Amino acid sequence: MYDLVIIGGGPAGLTAGIYAQRSRLNTVLIEKGGVGGQIALSDVIENYPGFPSISGSGLMEKFEEHARGLGLEIKFDEVINITLDGKAKVIKTPEGELRAKAVIVATGAKPRRLGVPGEKELTGKGVSYCATCDGPFFRQRPVMVVGGGDTAVKEAIYLSKIASKVYIVHRRDKFRAEKMHQEKAEATPNIEFLSSHVLKEIKAENNVVARAVVQDLKSSAVKEVNVDGVFIFVGINPTTDFVEAEKDEGGFIKTNQKMETSIPGVFAAGDCRTSPLLQVATAVGDAAIASYMAEQYVENY
Repeated sequence: MYDLVIIGGGPAGLTAGIYAQRSRLNTVLIEKGGVGGQIALSDVIENYPGFPSISGSGLMEKFEEHARGLGLEIKFDEVINITLDGKAKVIKTPEGELRAKAVIVATGAKPRRLGVPGEKELTGKGVSYCATCDGPFFRQRPVMVVGGGDTAVKEAIYLSKIASKVYIVHRRDKFRAEKMHQEKAEATPNIEFLSSHVLKEIKAENNVVARAVVQDLKSSAVKEVNVDGVFIFVGINPTTDFVEAEKDEGGFIKTNQKMETSIPGVFAAGDCRTSPLLQVATAVGDAAIASYMAEQYVENY
């Protein structure tokens, strides 16, 4: 039996692993994809202390190097569910079962889909949820970014260095992104804001994106914008289906200040839990607390 099983290999999971190794807990981290999580796809991070500017993948490489350097065991597998056998947690995977005294869920979240006509059919054919991944395909071509938060505005700025034109579509008058990012976007010549607009449909020619249909919410006017790519950043859905802990209406795991879930001995950290701010810095803080509380739980097991 492990002292601790950490599920998820992003900033929260790796931080929890670092703290657990320093506490000498018998720990394994389970990650179903690549270590680093969604943030590893980010082109640049400028608000993580100590790193004025670093790529998401570069920062996560440092996290992983730190964790592995302390001897953290990392298994690549997918968690199907977590059940209880008395006080023990049974973690079921396609490869078999693991047992643990405590569990930290740090599975993060995935991009939310809009559900507009053409989105599903054209995903990978001009519709994308990752500017860093797909931006280079649109060099000197017009693209559209949908969303008004930090991710949308930051990715629009990134795309402005590649694309000939970037339209930012947001349903509200005001953007939720940090003022610094907004100011930078406003000062970028090839970025055009379409505030109070919504994306209604994505149209194709020859089975690739050719136009985006948007509607002005103030005038109800509808127009088509010629773009070769549509990048959607309208929020995230937590990866929490496998755990039966209490969740909020968005599917995020509810915790208290100790990162304890409704299941004794199961903790949550990072983007998968209810939080007013989803950042690398907050994920790291969550994980430090979760790991410390898991250590206390194991000691009293």
